[in-house]
Amino acid sequence: MELFRVDKENPFKGPHQNQKTASGGVDLSDAKYAMIMIHGRGASAESIIGLGNEFERNDKITFMAPQASGFTWYPYSFLAPAEKNQPGLNSGLQAIADLIVEIEKEGISKENIFLLGFSQGACLVTEFVARHPGKYAGVIGLSGGLIGDNIYPSVYSGDLEGTPVFLGCSDIDPHIPKERVGETEAVYEKLGGKVTKKIYPGMGHLVNEDEIQHIQQLLNSKLKIQD
Repeated sequence: MELFRVDKENPFKGPHQNQKTASGGVDLSDAKYAMIMIHGRGASAESIIGLGNEFERNDKITFMAPQASGFTWYPYSFLAPAEKNQPGLNSGLQAIADLIVEIEKEGISKENIFLLGFSQGACLVTEFVARHPGKYAGVIGLSGGLIGDNIYPSVYSGDLEGTPVFLGCSDIDPHIPKERVGETEAVYEKLGGKVTKKIYPGMGHLVNEDEIQHIQQLLNSKLKIQD
């Protein structure tokens, strides 16, 4: 199984390139940390940026969210064969890579960049980081998991170097089987991530208060390092 790898010298061009980016928190030029936020199917960059309002305000972090063309990153379920979701899938992964490059140009390294996604956005985020492991500030997958009709752990290689990872999902989510969240956990542990997984009984397809608290704890533990 050949995986798409972002080529920074020859970036993939697709439907999600040259879309707008919503922002929140402090200006990128003034930030020490950044959070890339990826919205779900049918949602908007502004909607996921609004989730940042649930966190305690901090004068060190900027929030950035790319917009999917047509409000959808890829057309079919994340459980479909990856080739069916092209070119949107590769274009969405490139959109994350493009933002990382932009943030790094402002002097913020990957180890100070959080990646968060909800639903379709969580699938993109978890897939991107598994394909491009390294030391990140944190990875947050809310109601999502690795992409594809099957997961082949052997194709993911590299080292997350202890990156904290939070995976949260319902046990009856109509879009995200809890088994896929478990497979995602296993891949991330293999890659050296420090994974916290929470499966919530009877929850809908949403973000709950406990997940917000886990994200806040992750932010606090990182942002306080340089206090």
